[in-house]
Amino acid sequence: MRTAGRFIAFILVFCASVVRSQDVRVEAVLDTGKLRIGEQVKVDLYLNYDSRLKDISVTWPEITDTLGHKVEVISVGPIDTTLPAQSNSQRIFQHQQITVSVYDSGYYAVPPLRFVVNGDTAHPLYTRPLLLEVHTVPTDTSAAKVKDIKPPLEEPFNWKWYLNYIYGGIILLAVIAAIILLTIYFSRKKKLVVAEPEKPRIPPHVLALQSLEKISSEKIWKEGHVKQYYSSISDTVRLYIENRFGIKALESTTDEIMLSFRSQVIDPQSKEKLQQLLMLSDLVKFAKMTPVEMEHDLTLANAFAFVRGTMREEEVPPVQGDAPTPAS
Repeated sequence: MRTAGRFIAFILVFCASVVRSQDVRVEAVLDTGKLRIGEQVKVDLYLNYDSRLKDISVTWPEITDTLGHKVEVISVGPIDTTLPAQSNSQRIFQHQQITVSVYDSGYYAVPPLRFVVNGDTAHPLYTRPLLLEVHTVPTDTSAAKVKDIKPPLEEPFNWKWYLNYIYGGIILLAVIAAIILLTIYFSRKKKLVVAEPEKPRIPPHVLALQSLEKISSEKIWKEGHVKQYYSSISDTVRLYIENRFGIKALESTTDEIMLSFRSQVIDPQSKEKLQQLLMLSDLVKFAKMTPVEMEHDLTLANAFAFVRGTMREEEVPPVQGDAPTPAS
């Protein structure tokens, strides 16, 4: 009763439903004053003023998460404005809707909401207070009665319930059987893989002598291809040196090759013949020297002699004719 008396006294203080200041009117309206716990209520705020008032500004109430004691704010809508051209009136109307709810029974007040016109905080405008009456949800007394436990439901057995499991088991068994049969089939057809015997490696001197025999038979220097003739002899000998002695002769200069042969056990005559043919080949390739015909045959003969003089003793070269002799 004390709480209700306080609310009535509070309402009497702010009994005016519409407050005027400089022809500005504010008002707060509830869509309903009675609700159950947890239900939502709309609080509509209205403001209107004469459109002929110039340079007027109104600061709306700042809405927090509550409006008074236990009145919780659920949502705050935007401020809608209706101009005179839309309402056939000389006044401007503004509206904002606030959704609130209460989660306890009793009487609750929505306090007056404060509007400030043109920054005049000494004379603000207030809406009238609103009263909410919140009731509890009535309980069903019959639901509290103790009732007997319901017996289990009896349902007849139906083998169709297990059809999916039966089909799945049959498919699984079929897949396993197919895998076993395929494994047995391919294991029986598997052939023994016979490793092919490794082809015998051709000795380096055989390859070199074959290449020199081809150079000797073609005699491309007679057709004016002197540089190509000497390059073929030099490359053949360099490749032989790489395969026979493990020296990177194709990528080395003549001086580097001869320096490498200091650690090789070969006769001095072979070294001398090698140096002669490599140096003459370099002069033809890089210095554009034109040797005489006798030097063509001598260079080729030196190549044959170097290969035959440095081949491994256990390797016997095939008999393909003697090396060409230098022209007299």
